[in-house]
Amino acid sequence: MLVHSKAGRWAAWSLFGLLFLPLFALPLLVVVAASFATHWSGALPSGPTTGNYAAAVRGESLQALTTSLVTAVAASLLALTVGTWAALAGAALKKRGKRLLDALFMLPVAVPSVVVGLAVLVAFSRPPVLLNGTASIVVLAHTVLVTAFAHQSVSAAIVRLDPAYEQAAASLGARPAYVLWRVRLPLLLPSLTAAAGLCFALSMGELSATMMLYPPDWMPLPVRIFTATDRGSLFSGSAVAVVLMATTLLVLLAVSRVRTRASYR
Repeated sequence: MLVHSKAGRWAAWSLFGLLFLPLFALPLLVVVAASFATHWSGALPSGPTTGNYAAAVRGESLQALTTSLVTAVAASLLALTVGTWAALAGAALKKRGKRLLDALFMLPVAVPSVVVGLAVLVAFSRPPVLLNGTASIVVLAHTVLVTAFAHQSVSAAIVRLDPAYEQAAASLGARPAYVLWRVRLPLLLPSLTAAAGLCFALSMGELSATMMLYPPDWMPLPVRIFTATDRGSLFSGSAVAVVLMATTLLVLLAVSRVRTRASYR
């Protein structure tokens, strides 16, 4: 910690607690409490039950969770591939060209995600590329939304790379393709796994663009949470939300372990 005095550390932790608990932890704890409740009693949920989770891990909710996982994994892999390729290509551009490339990738983030959903819907609702009503249009929209984060993460990592490793490999006669696959990408592996985890988490929680695009047989979990709470099923929706949070955290923990091992290689 940057604060060296004992009193300063106590003050910093106290400030962190005052900000973190009411702004971040308390709302999530209320959702967790509501997932085990059947009704409200005053300001807090009451009526303990586990029945909400019985419905949250089977039937349509389980199918929606599977849909979210498949969508997030596919979108993350596509975003990581495109973002990494663009970051590697952008590193060889001049300063003006690199800025233009960065601006193009950041454009979907600069506008509301519902605008991205509308753009994808309009662009792919007619031949020659007709994706409307399919799962592919949801994956495509998620990919567009999260690619910017993969691109920025990998671009920042490329700037920090020590060129001595690549120069040493090239001086020993290694071809550019070999340097890329055996030197550059392994050095970028921790940043690649971090970017993949970020893209996955963002895709798992995406709602606005998805609401405009999803077909009836491809409903991600955030949409199911929204529809459940919109119908007044607050407690069952809370249980589904906890399942979504837990699944995302488990995947992120697994990605974090992979990133840690990659860092020590």
